[in-house]
Amino acid sequence: MLGPVILAASRSDRMRRLVSAAPVTKQVVDRFIPGETVDEIVPIIEDLTAKGLELTMDVVGEDITTPAQAEAARDAYLALIDRLKGLDLGTRAEMSVKLSMFGQALPGGHELALANVRPVVEAAAAIGTTVTLDAEDHTTLDSMFAIHEELRKDFPQTGCVIQAYLFRTEADARRLAANGSRVRIVKGAYKEPAEVAYQDKAEIDKAYVRIMRILMEGSGYPMIGSHDPRLISIAQELAHRAGRKLDEYEFQMLYGIRGDEHLRLAAEGHRMRVYTAYGTDWYGYFMRRLAEKPANLRFFVRSMVTKG
Repeated sequence: MLGPVILAASRSDRMRRLVSAAPVTKQVVDRFIPGETVDEIVPIIEDLTAKGLELTMDVVGEDITTPAQAEAARDAYLALIDRLKGLDLGTRAEMSVKLSMFGQALPGGHELALANVRPVVEAAAAIGTTVTLDAEDHTTLDSMFAIHEELRKDFPQTGCVIQAYLFRTEADARRLAANGSRVRIVKGAYKEPAEVAYQDKAEIDKAYVRIMRILMEGSGYPMIGSHDPRLISIAQELAHRAGRKLDEYEFQMLYGIRGDEHLRLAAEGHRMRVYTAYGTDWYGYFMRRLAEKPANLRFFVRSMVTKG
């Protein structure tokens, strides 16, 4: 029940100031966001890949208000790619981007976001890796999918994200699976109205399974974004029934959550990709992590009480 409240707080400037000012906040945020700069994040990349894990890197930030900020977001990703080039990891380290960071909500935002994200996708391809377009709230998705389709004309490996709690997602999954896309499925982490999204956890889980089946039986590359042991087990069974080899799909989990499970899946031969965010504009990302799972909120509150 607290999830919607926390998601509302993620958009509140007052709450941003309060949370940011709390003495213990940085210690807790570090669990989910292990660095603010490229220099700080490179050792994390090297450590995780040495353990047999893969990564998708997210430079945190959203809700930009000027074209200059959108260009700065583009340049931040280009700087990351420049550092990844020297690590020679190929697809073991890809990027995840939110088009809101690239100007999607500004006047002329669709064209602006496409113009800003294309150089990032081009640079990623040049070092042998790729980019996944993150899903945001439902009002942005038609634009995101259109940009995804446009980018795939030249860079077919470009991925995208779909959200199980939206009513539209099963149809999106059928279209994307038929086109051979790389598709990450997640439950969804934005406050969406009952007119467009399931509100009940059990219904969301059922939709998630239906969508996984569509992706596993399709011609694309499924990326299972979940920490739920039951859904992970079902994904493995669906992959087996569909005749998929271990390298024909992957699991994705967030940095800082269920680290032992990351290593277990990798040890079993699965592709296990860790969604690793970094940067200074961490507030919105952090609050959605709290909203997604009560255990995350308990962790934060307990830390505030014991260390504050």
